[in-house]
Order: sequence, then structure tokens, then C-alpha cells
Amino acid sequence: METKVVGQRVTRYDGMAHVTGETHFVDDVIVPGTLKIKALRSPVIKGKVKNLDTSAAERIPGVVGIITVADVPCNAFGLIPDQPVLAENIRYRGEPIAAVAAVDEDTAMEAIDAMKLDIEEEPYVLDPVEAMKADAPMVRPEGNTFMFGERNFRQIILGDVEKGFEKADLIVENEYFHPSLEHAQLEPMASLAVPHATGKLTIYTVSQALYFHLGMLCGILQMDPEKVQCKQWAARTGSSWRHNAGYSDINYVGGTVGGGFGAKNDIHADHITALLALKTGQPCKWRWTREEDLNYSTFRGAWRMNIKDGITKDGRIVARQIKSIRDAGAYSSLNPYVLDKHSYLASGPYFIENIYVQGYCVYTNKPPASSMRGFGITPATFSTEVQMDRIAEKLGIDPWEIRFINAYRKGEQMATRRVLNSVALVEVMQKLAEKAGVDLPDKLKSMTSLERG
Repeated sequence: METKVVGQRVTRYDGMAHVTGETHFVDDVIVPGTLKIKALRSPVIKGKVKNLDTSAAERIPGVVGIITVADVPCNAFGLIPDQPVLAENIRYRGEPIAAVAAVDEDTAMEAIDAMKLDIEEEPYVLDPVEAMKADAPMVRPEGNTFMFGERNFRQIILGDVEKGFEKADLIVENEYFHPSLEHAQLEPMASLAVPHATGKLTIYTVSQALYFHLGMLCGILQMDPEKVQCKQWAARTGSSWRHNAGYSDINYVGGTVGGGFGAKNDIHADHITALLALKTGQPCKWRWTREEDLNYSTFRGAWRMNIKDGITKDGRIVARQIKSIRDAGAYSSLNPYVLDKHSYLASGPYFIENIYVQGYCVYTNKPPASSMRGFGITPATFSTEVQMDRIAEKLGIDPWEIRFINAYRKGEQMATRRVLNSVALVEVMQKLAEKAGVDLPDKLKSMTSLERG
């Protein structure tokens, strides 16, 4: 039966607007009288703000408003609210300390340069392995590792890994490093906050997590949710896009995030624009430069993985022990969630009776890491698949075969003890081999995901 969508070429609903340049983004929203924002960022990696003098900046013509810690009703945000909007205790270079709203960006930058900042520098640590040592500088008062209950690591146990190693004919152990990665999406962080005479506030945002961020913003601003509206929407009037404060006689069109890939799952600019809009009573926009976006936005944190496998002569992995260290940067952000997903799936798509995983979420004096496509699974996949190739090399067998031997079958348990009732890994690998022009031996062609041969 021919279907309208499945198996057919379908035109993207927004594709034509993208390729013709007609798509509009948050930075395209025009509101008369909008002020421009710039931030004073920490020049040091770690320290304590002893004094901040903004008096000279306030006297500059065209400066309309300045916010510091004293202007933030609740100076903590995040799914785990441990990150300040504006910092007094600096935990990474570039952390925002104050922000200015002015008639244009040049005036805002002049005001930033006029501020007098005195910071008492403190020892810092940038390497997560060093941060785990007892004598390491403290990134945070409570310690340098995130606590999962009473443990400072996420623990996943299936079977008895030590007994598994005793059954093994061969031990293969390797360490893998996955560097940090920046999303580098085309659209940098941008936010426009528009206050209304009714006391309500509209925030045009590049958020990938609109409702999560709405809740966080209401906490920061100490405002009721019905008074704060977050949206990726703009109003079309002829060929221009303009904001209409009355929300009437207007055609609101769904906005577009100009690339995210996980980069926009965290609040970066909305809290600052909101605070300055409320303080000045005027619309405020903060558009990050590419340099700011690369240096200070969240990114995929670095990983260090140690994998130790016990293997029998016939290629079966009977024990897998993993120790993973995630460089979280200075704040929690989505790191514990990323570490959870990583730990649950770190052992790969293979049935191994004995698994032991320790996943550490370690704080360092760097900008906070967070989500990127794969949420911690991509680095784990890289490491486990290279490990599989090295096992095959040690045993002198084909890399395809080691994967077929250990691939999940229906009814087998994952490391989390979830029983799989829908599995097609063997069949997928058979099709991949066919597409790649690899002639598998008959014993691999005859395997199925329904039973282990």
C-alpha cells in the first residue's frame, strides 16, 4: 500500500523559507525604543568580588540601566538551582558580574569599560582528574563532585563483574578521551524582553526548552507565571516583523531557533534581558557576539573513560567495567542528567552478564558544560566501539564478528536490568554489511535477534 508520508519524499514545512532567506529569528523582532545590553564578565578564573563601582558608567549619556547582584530577586537558576544570574563568587573566567542597558552597543561597551572591578583571586582547578584529588582547590564549598545520593558517582551494577573477570580468557583494558565540543550553531544566543504597562513581560527567546525556562525565569524574577510570557514568535506586518504590545489585530507566526543541537537547553540571556527590561521599563535586547557564544555558552563537556573487558576465547564479553569522568565545568546545568544517560548506556548495545559502571560528574573552574546531541551517549558509543575493534584485534577475528557475537537478543537484559522485547540489531548489521558491500560469512548471515546461536 502506498502511503502519503512513510517512505515518501516530503517537503519540509519551513524549507522554502530557509533557502530563500525569508525565515525570521528572535533578532529580527523589531520593537521601537529597544535598549542594547552588554555584560561585565570576570577577567579571572576564580575569585571573590571585593568591590564593584558602577558610578562612572551610570553617568555616561545613553546608559539607561545597570544591574548587579543587588538587582536580582532570586540569584540562582538551573534544573538544580546552583548557578547565579550575576556572580560575586567567581567560578570561571567570563562569568557575568553586571550588565548594562544603553541606547546602542557602543555606549553599553563604554559603560562596561568604565566600571571599576576589584577581585581577590583564588586557586583554581581545570583538570577533572586533578579536581577529584583530596588536596585540589575547591571549585564549590560542598565539594568538586556531584553527589548521587550518598555516593559521589552514578553506579550501575549487573551481575558480579569480578566473577566475570575470573571466567575470562583475555583482559582488554583501555582509556579513551573525548574532548569538549562547541555546537557552533548559526544563530548565537539572543533575547528580547518587552515590558508592558499591565506589569506583564514578554520574552522572545531562542530557547529549546520553553516551559522549563519559563519556570526558572519566574523563580529568578519572583513573578507569577501568568505575568511572564516566553515565546519564539514574531508578528508579521507586511514584509516586516514587529512586536505589538496589545496582542490584537496581529498574525503571530511560530518562530524558528536558528540551530540548537542542545546549545539552547539552558538559559543564557533571557534572565538578563528580563531584569533590565523590568528595571528600565523599556524593551531590552541582548545579542551575543560569536566570540561570546564560543567562549561562554554551554557545550559538550569532555569525557575520560576507562573500559576493562573480560573476554572468552570464543569472543563473548563476560565482564565489562567502566569508569567515566565528566568535566561539568563550574555548575550543574544538565550535567547530572547527561551523566545518568551516559552511565545507563555506556556498556553499548551488547549483552554482557556482568557490568559495573561508575560515572563521575566533576566540577572544574570552566564555563558550565551541558547538553549536546546524544546527551552523553555519543562519547560512550565512540569509546565502546573502538574498544570492540581492539578486542577483535586481540582475538584475531573480524570486527563484524565480535559485534554479532555480543549483540543484544530479544529477552536479554540491559545494564539497567531492563528486559528487551523488541530487538533488531543483528538484522540491522546484516543490512549495513550488504549496503557497504561486505560479504559476511554464512554463520553471521544466519544469525537473528530472536535467539542467541
